[in-house]
Amino acid sequence: MKGKYLFILEILFIVAVTYSHSYNIERYPLLMPNVRPTTPELYLCTPIKIDSTKNYYIVGFEPNATMATAHHMLLYGCSQPGSSKPVWNCGEMAHALDTGSETASPCSEGSQIIYAWARDAPKLILPDDVGFKVGGTSSIKYLVLQVHYSHIDEFKDGSTDDSGIFLHYTLKPHKKLAGVLLLGTSGKIPPKSTEYMESACTLHEDKTIYPIAYRTHTHSLGRVVSGYVIKPENEWLELGKRDPLSPQMFYPVHKKIPITRGDTLAARCTMESNRTTWTHIGATNADEMCNFYLMYYVKDDEPLEMKYCFTSGPPTYYWQNAGLVGIPEREASTL
Repeated sequence: MKGKYLFILEILFIVAVTYSHSYNIERYPLLMPNVRPTTPELYLCTPIKIDSTKNYYIVGFEPNATMATAHHMLLYGCSQPGSSKPVWNCGEMAHALDTGSETASPCSEGSQIIYAWARDAPKLILPDDVGFKVGGTSSIKYLVLQVHYSHIDEFKDGSTDDSGIFLHYTLKPHKKLAGVLLLGTSGKIPPKSTEYMESACTLHEDKTIYPIAYRTHTHSLGRVVSGYVIKPENEWLELGKRDPLSPQMFYPVHKKIPITRGDTLAARCTMESNRTTWTHIGATNADEMCNFYLMYYVKDDEPLEMKYCFTSGPPTYYWQNAGLVGIPEREASTL
């Protein structure tokens, strides 16, 4: 962490993108410090500590990576990072990777996902006056970049990697604060089958969120990932639906409808397996993942306390068994 502080007057420069804002947007390189992965399916994390005397507002994300090198990247906001080291072996399921080295999660306290990237997705610029508040009075005191290195062939010659994200930010206060809610599952997929991996959570906080964008993520068995808000009287409104094997960027939501206390957020991953063995949720390419990210903002309020919505997945959890009715069975699994 030495010297990696987000200060307005240090190594920063005006970003060369077109914004409609009348204020300056700065650019900070949060990159891997020329690491050399030596183990396939390795997750590495590197942190920055944010200046606690000022509020910063992140308004854009510019990836510095290719899918030939990085399987995916996640940007975490943390109250405390998972390690004091400048780089460490990390991942939600780091213990499942037998690398022989010490592992730790991206965050030890106050974990939330701010941004995710995979499959050569382009940069993301937030709508006017929307930003992620970090540092200062925010609960986010550190940013942690996680990179998943699926293959290491290109590093066998001694090459190193600086994959990461250029953060676009400003000091100008924003009244619309952004957040991300991640819906996902555990579970397993039977051989030679189509399986639904489903999650749902009801909003119990006295807040109104305004969805902006969504992102889907699976590994190779994913065919369709869909997300919904369920309104009173079991009205299912589609927030997003995508082939998860297309570029895994944030796409505009299909319906920009306010979501309030009592509404339920739900997601489904439709998986198709031609394998002869069971496939489990896990960290490697041979495993699977089921993720639906919902990016939103709140007006003159703080983002949701709820950052994650996960279920046990199949064979123990399905929407129907959870009591949801009016399920759009066909629409949720077809493009």
